[in-house]
Amino acid sequence: MIRQTINANGRLISLDQPVIMGILNATPDSFYNRGDQSTPEALLHLAEKMLEAGATMLDVGGMSTRPGAAEITAEEEWQRIMPILRLLRKQFPESILSLDTYRAEIARRGAGEGIDMINDISAGDIDGEMLPAVAALNLPFIAMHMQGRPQTMQLAPHYADVVQDILDYFIRKIHACEQAGIKDVIIDPGFCFGKTLEQNYALLKGLLQFAILDKVILVGISRESMINKVLHTHPGDALNGTTAAHMIALQQGAGILRVHDVRAAKECIDIWRFYHNA
Repeated sequence: MIRQTINANGRLISLDQPVIMGILNATPDSFYNRGDQSTPEALLHLAEKMLEAGATMLDVGGMSTRPGAAEITAEEEWQRIMPILRLLRKQFPESILSLDTYRAEIARRGAGEGIDMINDISAGDIDGEMLPAVAALNLPFIAMHMQGRPQTMQLAPHYADVVQDILDYFIRKIHACEQAGIKDVIIDPGFCFGKTLEQNYALLKGLLQFAILDKVILVGISRESMINKVLHTHPGDALNGTTAAHMIALQQGAGILRVHDVRAAKECIDIWRFYHNA
């Protein structure tokens, strides 16, 4: 795993050891919602449980990006996330808040509410203003690889070599981020975003190769289709498979696990750490 410290609004966050990012979806149509947990009050309660269980970061999103998800307006996206951002910043002022958006306008408005980093599923490819905006805001940037857009990404994903193609993409993307003035970049290979089942596992197997980028790697595979298709489960039944995949990801160099189930991920990291220190 790459050793790195990021600057989140003047706070230095050490990523020398794997950490957990808890998922807070302010969306009624995400692929995995445990009951109605999209209201600000329900999300605040979930955030409290995640922080108590060991989450280092919380990732707030207002638009579903599952395959085929409908795109909503920027204003609707903002109205979904604004109430929970304000509640989180008031209730948990020391928490590290990530904003999951591919719109520069939302990133700027989120910065006004005190968010600490931007998580863009398109790495700035959808909105050309995103990289300059993140640089101007002086926030860390999570750049994710996605082939296509959420509405079309799973129709016919194709790569000459999925690991090498995505590695080449990040070499170019990191350079673009640095040229724009972004100081802290985290990379996310984008599992299940424009990849077939076989491509996802080839990418997981080849994840160690991304160490040459010298960037912390975020892995988001929690309850995802790459688990359910192998085990013939549904997202609600995929915790055991998720934990197994998380252990592989840690062995392959993952530095951040973006998860729905913080306690299980924390136990996975604890076992991984003890094993490596034995």
